[in-house]
Amino acid sequence: MKEFLKALSFGLEEKQLLNEFKQILRELVSKDIVKEYKHKFYLNNSFVFGKIDISSKQTGFLEVFNEGFERDLLIEHKDLNTANYQDIVVCKLLPSRKKRPKAKVVMVLKRANKSSLLVSKKQGNLILGMNIKTGLMQNLKASQKSLKALPLGTILKVENENNTIIEVLGHIDDECVDEKISLALYNKNEVFTQSCLEEAEAYGDFVEASMYEDRLDLRHLNFCTIDPIDAKDFDDAIFYDEKARELFVAIADVSEYVAAYSALDKEARARGFSIYFPHKAIPMLPQKLSENICSLKPNEDRLVFGFKFSFNETGEVLKKELFEGIINSKARFHYDEVDEFLEKKPNLSAFNWLYALFKLTQILRKRRLKNAFEFHTLELKMILNEKQELVATRYESDTPSHALIEDCMLLANKAAAKLIETGVFRNHLPADRKKITKLIAELASLGIDAKLKANLFEFIKDVQALAQDLGIREEVDKLIIKAQKRAEYASENLGHFGLGFERYAHFTSPIRRYSDLVLHRLLKAKLRKDEKTFKYLLLNINNTCESLSVLEREADKVAFDFMDRKFARWAKKHLHERFRAFVSENININIAKLDDEFKGAELILLDESVNLLQKVELEICDVDIIMAKIFAKITQNLESLERK
Repeated sequence: MKEFLKALSFGLEEKQLLNEFKQILRELVSKDIVKEYKHKFYLNNSFVFGKIDISSKQTGFLEVFNEGFERDLLIEHKDLNTANYQDIVVCKLLPSRKKRPKAKVVMVLKRANKSSLLVSKKQGNLILGMNIKTGLMQNLKASQKSLKALPLGTILKVENENNTIIEVLGHIDDECVDEKISLALYNKNEVFTQSCLEEAEAYGDFVEASMYEDRLDLRHLNFCTIDPIDAKDFDDAIFYDEKARELFVAIADVSEYVAAYSALDKEARARGFSIYFPHKAIPMLPQKLSENICSLKPNEDRLVFGFKFSFNETGEVLKKELFEGIINSKARFHYDEVDEFLEKKPNLSAFNWLYALFKLTQILRKRRLKNAFEFHTLELKMILNEKQELVATRYESDTPSHALIEDCMLLANKAAAKLIETGVFRNHLPADRKKITKLIAELASLGIDAKLKANLFEFIKDVQALAQDLGIREEVDKLIIKAQKRAEYASENLGHFGLGFERYAHFTSPIRRYSDLVLHRLLKAKLRKDEKTFKYLLLNINNTCESLSVLEREADKVAFDFMDRKFARWAKKHLHERFRAFVSENININIAKLDDEFKGAELILLDESVNLLQKVELEICDVDIIMAKIFAKITQNLESLERK
């Protein structure tokens, strides 16, 4: 969208446009915002395109896409014309005697959100809505009589176009409303359309193997799945033939059930990813597929799409074969079980091959890490009770079983990326100099004198080694990750810096990631030498990749927002109590992370001067349940006490 609008400043031919922008162009022409001249379309000089920001005083500011504007344009509240925060708009420039140029919104081109989430509040004698994401107050298109009939603190979903209430989600005091808030804030929907459900139902509950004679029949092999203990959707299964030195990585063949451009596909594309809460999952596909016919459940025939890898004695891959097959997984293991197997080495009979595979993946991992990073990170887990109240937290780290599965999946993802020139790649670019400069300053405050090298990979490895010596490896790894660019999806390969791979894609999780589903379709077309279908599947692939990168960030934000809400409710019950924590951020805003019996909650510090990673005792001073924010002040510097 942004590139299309910027191009109109220099002239754009209609034949250069994607179909999705042609209707927008016609509307712009009809309103004299854009004019045609010599078969090209140009933006009228009195108009500008940009993205809206709105202050707490309801004043708008336009970030203009045209680089000729040095400052944001001021938009008074009366001139916002229904535009909301982060909307992409057309503005008309206004004459202004003041130094700051002004404008008014004449057309909203793209809503950042079709709807907003508000909580009812009383202001004077009126009931207004406070936007939960921005904190801004706004009028509601409903009578004051009907609004006063609702208890204050009611959560309302509002159509942004006209401020009409479209749904009442619940009340802010109800713990069970948190998941609804987190989903609605990012326009996520738990319910599937009827057409999706009907398509999913049509495939039944079991696979009739006789219908798939052309597939590689691997049902006699002792495949197993290894997943978290609470997993319900099993994307991948593995089997290793120790004598032949052959590894089978079998992935759920979702593309067999979700056809391109079907109702299921449209919904999966819009969702992009499954979303995981501590107590439940919001799947990308209906449960009839994600937890049944697609899921590689034990002792059930299932269709798979995967790779067979052949190795030599030293663990080098000799051959990679892509196959469409059918398997019958013989066991469903969880990570803790496999960790115990690897430690105690009991006789697993049909699954003794796990020990040989573990040795192989250790060799693969050691070789891979010569050109890749290993980050010591912990994943925070929440435990909720039946009322969705937070009762405990814990950190989970990667274990040998995680490493075993990870290296099997990396093999398949890497192999898949090598089979296409254009498609859906997972790219990760090196950090830019600005972020590295900031990282060096943060490291210096921790006593790490890091000298930047021409080779960024060597620089980061040196920093990790120094952090290991100081006993702060996990904390420094988090800083390094934050300094790097986000991995993103793209139609062209640019390599993966973090993994040290020249080519990389996502292939192994088509139940929960749309990117993998698209890649499966492309690889099947390639396998069948169907060039026509391959090109058809690549239509608008750039937009698909851009959308997936956005949807991935949104899925993460939904999960983090939910956790913040649970922590805020917990903190409300512990106002004015004291806890141990450490400073996790001290640039722009000071934030401490709880490191007591309860761990992981982020608290905004009211103290002005703090040191990064400083260990402190703090007191919870205030909690904003609506905005999911916790405020605290330091009561003791624990580091000085430790030194005594």
